[in-house]
Amino acid sequence: MIRNIENKDIDKIMDIWLKSTIKAHDFIDEEYWNKNYDTVKDVYIPMSDTFVYEDKENIKGFISIVNNEFIGALFVDTDCQGSGIGKKLINYAMDKYKKLNLAVYKDNKKSVDFYMNRGFKIAKEQKNEDSGYTEYIMEMHYE
Repeated sequence: MIRNIENKDIDKIMDIWLKSTIKAHDFIDEEYWNKNYDTVKDVYIPMSDTFVYEDKENIKGFISIVNNEFIGALFVDTDCQGSGIGKKLINYAMDKYKKLNLAVYKDNKKSVDFYMNRGFKIAKEQKNEDSGYTEYIMEMHYE
């Protein structure tokens, strides 16, 4: 089931964010993500529309949309990746929002492929000012 985030969910989604971010971005020092933890928790999540994927047991993933169009986060518990949860979350957002775009690190090839397989196209390549690594700006294109 996909539902709106509740205050009680924040620690669980932040746990998912930290573990899956470190796993997906092994080319960036883990300390970078630890330093950004509080900013994500206290600034980015509150300013986003966040939806969680939950089964009978627990929250397994989440997606955060900023300004009704920017995917600020899409993360799935590291133990559940590859099980279709990311697809369900992105499909939910694609049904709910008219236009979507995102930034993804070029070296995060699994995520780049995931978004391309969902119909996103690379609009431009740029350096992420914060981390210094190259990222793609991707935009959704409805067929």
